[in-house]
Amino acid sequence: MTERIQSQALYMQVADKLRDQIYQHELKPGDAIDEMALCERFGISRTPLREALKVLDSEGLIELIPRKGSFVRNMDIDELNELFPVMAVLEGLCAREAVENCQQQDLNQLTDMHEKLENYVSEGNIDAYYEQNFVFHQAIQDLSGNKCLQRIIGDLRKILRLARHMQLTIPGRLEASLEEHRQIMQAFSQHDAEMADQCMQNHLKQQWQSLVSKHLSEK
Repeated sequence: MTERIQSQALYMQVADKLRDQIYQHELKPGDAIDEMALCERFGISRTPLREALKVLDSEGLIELIPRKGSFVRNMDIDELNELFPVMAVLEGLCAREAVENCQQQDLNQLTDMHEKLENYVSEGNIDAYYEQNFVFHQAIQDLSGNKCLQRIIGDLRKILRLARHMQLTIPGRLEASLEEHRQIMQAFSQHDAEMADQCMQNHLKQQWQSLVSKHLSEK
């Protein structure tokens, strides 16, 4: 008997589209979700849209507020202070394990990715740098080979993507981020797992401190 494989549910397709809009800042932190407009735009009923919103709520990307509606999540300083130290340790461990697994062809691929980061900084292209930075970090996590770490980091990254792009707009932060990446690449080139761990943790901590400083300056 043939077992039929179902295509991705409609509400999951809608969730993917909305997630991309949030990550691309078409929907910004604090924005209200206009359900009627989205239903018209996507040509769908409210049922799959609301199911999609439940998915994004479970991921921490939006907030469903009874009798008020849905809003893109706006992370506060307390959440940043809780999440970034945890993420720093996890990504540091990924970098350590990635160095231990790194072969020459892996190093070549990371080098190519890093060169793109260098180019985007020279162009002042923050959006392209951010997206390539995401690819670079994902490659390191994949290279670690640690499925448990990858799963936990993946869940946290969905939330932290709401804030990590913002810190690159701070004057001087783009160049500083690139220098931190150069240090990470040096650790990989030297096959120094301890150095990679420390450099990655420092990279995340610098992002965190930049966001905290930005938050305080806007008060």
